[in-house]
Amino acid sequence: MDNYPTVFCETFLVEIKRRLFEECIPRTRQCLQHLNEDQIWYRPNANSNSVGNIVLHLCGNVRQWIGAGLDGQADIRERDKEFAEKGPIPRAVLLAKLNDLEKEVRQVLATVQPKDLLNKRKVQIYEESGLSILVHVVEHFSYHVGQLTYIVKMLQDVDTGYYAGQDL
Repeated sequence: MDNYPTVFCETFLVEIKRRLFEECIPRTRQCLQHLNEDQIWYRPNANSNSVGNIVLHLCGNVRQWIGAGLDGQADIRERDKEFAEKGPIPRAVLLAKLNDLEKEVRQVLATVQPKDLLNKRKVQIYEESGLSILVHVVEHFSYHVGQLTYIVKMLQDVDTGYYAGQDL
């Protein structure tokens, strides 16, 4: 049990990486691929966000929570701009933003130590542990992937294929 903190940290990070890099980010890419440029920026009403807005929001949120919160980088997020953007920012640019985000998060997660999961740090108006930061990011990303999936199914009437070829 002497190495319990290390084993826990490694196991927890494997799960965080699986959820982000094998589910959330790939599913976001799939959703973008199913839509044309107009659909990416479609808003059914003034109180709704487009797929493009959600992608920008996810990039901003993850950078703020993992980059600034967990890794101590400067917090340069401009949250209101994520939702104010009307587009069209091309799909290729949004996909590049997701690719950059994945690379940045992989680099940060590669350096996380057990103590980093327990230490408190400020994120937005909150005091959060590294553990709660990572749980928040996965939960928040997953929530928005559900929104993206719904929008794709509503606009395209397609099966997103997330579980294609798997015997569930």
